[in-house]
Amino acid sequence: MSGVQDGIGLAERLRAVKPSPTIAITQLANELRRAGRDIVGLSQGEPDFDTPDHIRAAAKAAIDAGATRYTDVDGTPELKQAIVRKFQRENGLTYEPGEISVGTGGKQVIANAFSATLDAGDEVIIPAPYWVSYPDMVRLAGGTPVTVACGEAEGFKIGPAALEAAITPRTRWLVLNSPGNPTGSCYSAAELKALAAVLLRHPQVAVLSDDIYEHVLYQSEGFATLAAIEPRLRERILVCNGVSKAYAMTGWRIGYAAGPKPLIRAMAMLQSQSTTNPSSVSQAAAVAALDGGLDFLRARNAVFRERRDLCVEAFEAAGLPCRVPEGAFYLFPSCAGLIGRKRPDGRAIASDVDVATFLLEEVGVAVVPGSAFGLAPFFRISFATATERLRTACDRIASACAVLR
Repeated sequence: MSGVQDGIGLAERLRAVKPSPTIAITQLANELRRAGRDIVGLSQGEPDFDTPDHIRAAAKAAIDAGATRYTDVDGTPELKQAIVRKFQRENGLTYEPGEISVGTGGKQVIANAFSATLDAGDEVIIPAPYWVSYPDMVRLAGGTPVTVACGEAEGFKIGPAALEAAITPRTRWLVLNSPGNPTGSCYSAAELKALAAVLLRHPQVAVLSDDIYEHVLYQSEGFATLAAIEPRLRERILVCNGVSKAYAMTGWRIGYAAGPKPLIRAMAMLQSQSTTNPSSVSQAAAVAALDGGLDFLRARNAVFRERRDLCVEAFEAAGLPCRVPEGAFYLFPSCAGLIGRKRPDGRAIASDVDVATFLLEEVGVAVVPGSAFGLAPFFRISFATATERLRTACDRIASACAVLR
């Protein structure tokens, strides 16, 4: 216990865990809004589009049909079959329902996997920059996150030499997120093949392939996932996905994964002792999402591309170099040129955290510092918000940069 004298003591493992920085920034921005400030929030990765009509109709029909009771712990048979069809149709991957896990969002699915497999001292390789929750989920499961810096020169992606150097006898997982949060970088089929060659030499290393942004894509090459690139690794890969991003269903909380049966069974056992089944109505909606086609995404991705290009151009003009992402809806501009400059009140900008604080306080734009994702000095914005608000944010960021001395 933590040594608290009065009240309920907290577990020691919580000392190593931090609240999600993206949620923290969003909460601070909300507080400023309640105080009357006009805040443009670019900190949260949530599409501003509505959930498509056919998905909402399926949810209403499920309610009317009385599908409001407990379901199987890790997903209804109907949803698991829809997921099986999705993997076959879209990724060329063949799974059985017993190799599918459904949870309350992708985050729960990943946390279940780590909790089911990690013991004290086990290591998880996480390329940085990374989604903010990966390291803390590893710590909560008793493992040790091993972050590998993957800078802009590497396209924010881990290469085979860096992977080889990071693997030890205690390595249990490699996390791959493509398209990636916070950078939008995508691994090509050739890059995945090179990583697979390393992994084939290290049979103790499993791969958590987080493909949640697979359909938010701007490159002509298309999406590649490791399980399809190297079938010999199939029994060592957990392919994670969900309906939140592509289908604008963040609040519905449905994530899913496909992997070896022993792991899927262990994840189901853990879930049975925590949340039990995901929402029955959300599962019915997810069936409609996965079976309903992706035609609506063309128009939405075109809007995302326009927003991406608008922001990249504005940031470059403001002296904030920014790599153009191939997918997702984030930008990760460098703010190295602002470090060492002074605010109008005389305070020095010493870090990307200072940059994010300055932008929020000075011009009312909420961004997330790159250090929260394991790589500084950068900051992340989400361009999954209304185009006019993005224009306003870009103008404000440019004006804020201009007053730094």
